[in-house]
Amino acid sequence: MNRFVLGKLAAATALAMISASASAAWPDRPITLYLSWSPGGGTDATARIIGTLMEKELGTPVNVVNRPGGNGVVGNQAMASGKPDGYTIGLISVEISMQHHMGLTELSPNDYTPLALMNYDPSGVTVSTQSPYKKFEDLIEAAKAEPGKLKASGTGEGGIWQIALAGMLNSMGLQPNLIRWVPSNGAAPAMLELVAGGVQVAPVSLPEARSMIDSGKAKPLAVMAENPAALYPDVPTLKALTGSDWTMGAWRGIVAPKGLPDDITAKYIEVLDKINHSEEYRDFMNKQGYGIEWAGGKDFAEFMAKSDASMGETMKALGLAK
Repeated sequence: MNRFVLGKLAAATALAMISASASAAWPDRPITLYLSWSPGGGTDATARIIGTLMEKELGTPVNVVNRPGGNGVVGNQAMASGKPDGYTIGLISVEISMQHHMGLTELSPNDYTPLALMNYDPSGVTVSTQSPYKKFEDLIEAAKAEPGKLKASGTGEGGIWQIALAGMLNSMGLQPNLIRWVPSNGAAPAMLELVAGGVQVAPVSLPEARSMIDSGKAKPLAVMAENPAALYPDVPTLKALTGSDWTMGAWRGIVAPKGLPDDITAKYIEVLDKINHSEEYRDFMNKQGYGIEWAGGKDFAEFMAKSDASMGETMKALGLAK
């Protein structure tokens, strides 16, 4: 073997040893946890409790950095663009399954290393307690009787809760626009409009509707989930009421840039699993009314792929996909 080949082998061996040493020493400096939304919301609160508990488990600072903008695209790009060395991670949300279908970005769930699903808040079908619709069936029959008369709100045009409602109707063999959508700046103003009588349905997450429900001003008629929500276990699932398999909710999970080494990936999944099942995390999430969900690694990848496919199909039916 000539000296040139020996030199290349030695260099490759040295590089491998350096990489192995770097992984073995990880983490030896602060970690940055990006999120795509402003401080103060549910995503921010979830990111900060995860970051706090991760610091304890890894013994290194975890700096939570808000990167709002572009309907979530700015933060998602920051998560994808970091070095896959374990020092850049992100709390990604359901919008990653929507943005590329709308032509806002080329990013998709495939552009990340999936680590763990940490939270899921299913969409509810909520009406005012002053509404004449006391059961889910009453609401649907009224909508079918006068298509387009009933109005719903919860997000802007093309947002998660419009897609939740349209997908639900589509899964039942009904026109996605059977209930007319009124854009709003979010769930809070939509719930105010609901109790004021300006709209008849708010298909927002149950935690977002919680204050109005608990004060007796609103009532959930159904939940778009496989199982009843822990927050309101007596609210029937869509499948139990109609046989439809449609589910939809706002989810949040931890990802890293694509190409994260296997040993660091495994360590993150181990730590996040411990956090997700910890008393401190569960007490915090339950107090806020946020749903707790777990899927690690490949299971989280499959969850995101399913979410992405469902979103694409529904957005095409709505004419929202580019």
